[in-house]
Amino acid sequence: MASDTTPVLSKQVLLWLAVVCQSVSVMACSGTYEYAIEEFCLGKFRLDMEELDQHRWCSWEDTVEPYGELTNCTYLIALKMDCFWPNRLVDEFFIRIHKHYFHDCSLSGRLLRDPPNRILGPFIVVPILVTLLMTALVVWRSKRSEGMV
Repeated sequence: MASDTTPVLSKQVLLWLAVVCQSVSVMACSGTYEYAIEEFCLGKFRLDMEELDQHRWCSWEDTVEPYGELTNCTYLIALKMDCFWPNRLVDEFFIRIHKHYFHDCSLSGRLLRDPPNRILGPFIVVPILVTLLMTALVVWRSKRSEGMV
């Protein structure tokens, strides 16, 4: 009977040991990893974003390079420190980045602005002309049918 429970206990002990080792690894990464990405990655990203006019922060074309470098930086530091990536700290880090730098941006990531007049003009002029034409047609038709009853 003891031989039947030994493999089960060994599996449970191995599973528990794996969970504990994983937890220790994650806890070791927490403080140092968070400090490293704040110091190295965020510092460079802040400098890159300060070079841009604040009105251009929502322009994906202008921010794709610094944002990509920020992402790669968090990954490389995790790799060097033997931490998992992505992890909870990275998620929280990027949420803070988005709240600070991209909170006023649209969901598409593009600047919201009116289309050029050559595109906007027909959308304004055509409905006005159709309305005037239909009104003239109704008036003309109503005057013509008055004598034909």
